Order: sequence, then C-alpha cells, then structure tokens
Amino acid sequence: MPHLSPPPLSLYVHLPWCVRKCPYCDFNSHEGRGPLPFDAYVDALIRDLDHDLPLVWGRTVHSVFFGGGTPSLFPPEAIDRFLQEASARLRFVPGCEVTLETNPGTAEHGRFELYREAGINRLSFGIQSFDDGSLRRLGRIHDSREAEAAVKLAQDAGLDNLNLDLMYALPEQTLAMAERDLERAFALRPAHISHYQLTLEPNTVFAARPPSGIPDEDHSWEMQEHCQALLADAGYAQYEVSAYARDGRRCAHNLNYWHYGDYLGIGAGAHGKITLPAVDDVPSARIFDAHARSAGPAETLAASGDRVDSDAAQDPGGIILRRWKQKHPARYIADAGTDAAIGGDDPVTPERRAFEYMLNALRLVDGFRLGEFIARTGLAADDIRPQLETAVERGWLEQDGNRLRPTELGRRFTNDVIALFL
Repeated sequence: MPHLSPPPLSLYVHLPWCVRKCPYCDFNSHEGRGPLPFDAYVDALIRDLDHDLPLVWGRTVHSVFFGGGTPSLFPPEAIDRFLQEASARLRFVPGCEVTLETNPGTAEHGRFELYREAGINRLSFGIQSFDDGSLRRLGRIHDSREAEAAVKLAQDAGLDNLNLDLMYALPEQTLAMAERDLERAFALRPAHISHYQLTLEPNTVFAARPPSGIPDEDHSWEMQEHCQALLADAGYAQYEVSAYARDGRRCAHNLNYWHYGDYLGIGAGAHGKITLPAVDDVPSARIFDAHARSAGPAETLAASGDRVDSDAAQDPGGIILRRWKQKHPARYIADAGTDAAIGGDDPVTPERRAFEYMLNALRLVDGFRLGEFIARTGLAADDIRPQLETAVERGWLEQDGNRLRPTELGRRFTNDVIALFL
C-alpha cells in the first residue's frame, strides 16, 4: 500500500455566536444573550491551538478561515490577538489567505479598516438575497440597503477580495427575482460569488416547519441553469458546484477542503482533519501516540467518549485523523486546552478514504489527478479502477491522462457518481 503524503494545511477557527439563528441554519451557532466573552474565548482558542500543535509540528499554514456563527461580531482587536498568537506558533505561508465571514447586519463604519490591519485579507458576506421580502422570510437581520452599504464600506477600507453568498430556490422566489439578485451582486463587482440552493437541513426550524412557496425541482433546476449562464457571462467561472470566481480569485481555503487537504479545527464544535504519515515503517498507532501525547488511539478515544478498536488505526501507510471539539461555548471555554474539550477522534480507515476523497473532489469542475488521490488517501489507483471505469462508461467522468473530471452529465448526477465509491 502506498504511504500517505501530508497535503497542504489550513486553519479553521469557529466563532459560535450570532445575533439571531436563521431558520435554515444547521451550523453550531448560538444566539448571543448579553455581553459576549470575547477575551475568554480567544484565550480558549489559544489553549486549544496549543493542545493540537503536536499534530502539525513543522508544517506551514496555507489559509485561515474564521467561520460561525457570525465572526464579525468579534471586535478587530480579538481577531488581531488570535492571529498574532497563532502566527507565533505556526508558519503562515507568505500572502496567506485569511477569511472572515461577515453578516451585513453587524458591519460598523470603520471596523473593516481595523480587520484589514489585523490581517484579514478576504471577507465572505452572508447576503443570501437582495430582495427584502426574501430576507425577511429567511430570518436575516439585514435588508438589501445594509447589504450593499456593508460591501461598499469594505471596499472603501481597501479590501477587494470579497465573496458574496447568494441563495436561490427561496420561498416565493421567481426566476426573475433570482436574476435580479445576481444583477445587484454583479453591480458590486465582488471577486467571488457562492451561489447555492436553499436546502432544508435536519434539526432546523425550516425542516420542522417548511415555509410555503419553495420552488419545485423543475423550477429550481431552471433557476440554476439560468443563473449559471448569467454568472459565466459576467466573468465568474464556475470551479465547484456552488462556487464562481473571477480569474485568480478562487477560495484557497475551500479548495483545500475539496482537494482532501488537512485542516486544524479550533473553536467550539470545530472539525479538523490531519494526516500523520508513517515514518520508516513505524506503525501509525505509534505515530498518533507520539503526536497526541497519549497511550495510543484506543485510550485517546476512550478519554473523549468515543472508543474504537486500536487496530483501526494500524495502517502501515499512516493515519488520517478526524477530530472535533465540544459544541457548547461555555463548556468549550472551560475545557479548552485539555482532552475534555475534544468531542471525538475518528481515524479514517482505508476502506472509507476513497468515498471521502470523492465526496470532496468530484464537486470540482476540474476533477482530480490520480497522483493526488494516491498521495492523499494512501490507496492505489487499482483500488478505484472498477468504479472509475463504470463512471466513464456511463458518461459521468472523462479521463485526460492522469486527470479525471466530471462531465456535464456527471455534474448533474454528482450524488450517483460519488455513490459508486461507497
């Protein structure tokens, strides 16, 4: 079996509070009540980072992403303090992409300059729609005027690498309304647009009480095709299922996810994925033991409440570890920096890696290279050859040398293509 090679490393930082939880949101977000403990939370983030550092000694961070919740609730000085502490512990690549998710309803005059001075060089605005009726139905705290004003404030502050999140197939939305949303976005000339369909996720208000007027599948598909054409005409090239960018402005952080890269997950409810390659044929369980400073995978998992057979981590080619943190902010703050803050550890067995890799890589318009698949999963090309041949025969994938990419038909049936690798 080939050995794993460490892929690029990113840092994800979860800031869990928001003003009001949206009825479609299934992220780990909590409505802030009273003053928020910004200083205590940043202290916890630093302790959390210190605890996970042995997993990534000597590696370079290629991107940082502050997600939430509503990260723009945090003052610039809190973001600055965390980035200063993180860069003292980790090597950041020159020009490292550092993104802050931003709610237009929390933007304040003058703050964007301070975020930029703190090290933020990319903003992702949760616009969702420029139609005030749609925004009310989505439970957003901003209106279209505030959305446009916030984007212009960021541009005036010297931030030009901006993403706008837009949804389609919204309650009572027509094709003309979806088109107007894009036209207003184009007028702001962002570098990147994320354009995705509203979905009713489990354990959300919308899942329990679906809103009326959601377009059916045919109308949703019509919106998708029409909007994709508008985005292309406006100079936004699609590179992933819901991501469109001007030349040179693809999101480096999300690309690392889709290429099955590694990421440290810091913060309440944050998830991470770390590759620990074998060294001179040392069993991966011992590598995990050395990095995690514990007696071994089984004991570590038992301490976090998730016991797994340690044989699951005895892959001679290395180990891929998924780790997540406790979700509740108060408990996370109390336990950060100790094993008690770990919600769970899950070594990804070789049997699961092909599916996990394809779940990400087949979202990309450019697909993937077989060499990258081998390096990042520790599997051989022959392990997936039957599935690839089936996908090519059905017209879902096309092969160009070492690269395989979804066809137009394959992009329409992404779930079916991915299911081949289960």
